[in-house]
Amino acid sequence: MANIKSAIKRIKTTKRNTLQNKLYRSNIKTFTRKYLISLNEYNLSPNASNLALVTKYLSVVFSKIDKAVKKNVLHRNTAARKKRALANAFNSIQ
Repeated sequence: MANIKSAIKRIKTTKRNTLQNKLYRSNIKTFTRKYLISLNEYNLSPNASNLALVTKYLSVVFSKIDKAVKKNVLHRNTAARKKRALANAFNSIQ
């Protein structure tokens, strides 16, 4: 354990930031999973309501990824790669 006051403060700050970063990453993974499940359902039975659900989840995932980049949780190239993969999955279905 650190003895210096500034080091103790840095440890607390790091713990707080780690939790926030984990929350951003978890949200991205959760909504990506929901998007892929809805995309699979749309693939099995294509209709307007399933398509609306897929596009909604796609925009939510894009938004979450962009916010993670803005908060420096993800690198911008990593975010671009993830977004490209999600968009390619959508385009391959259509």
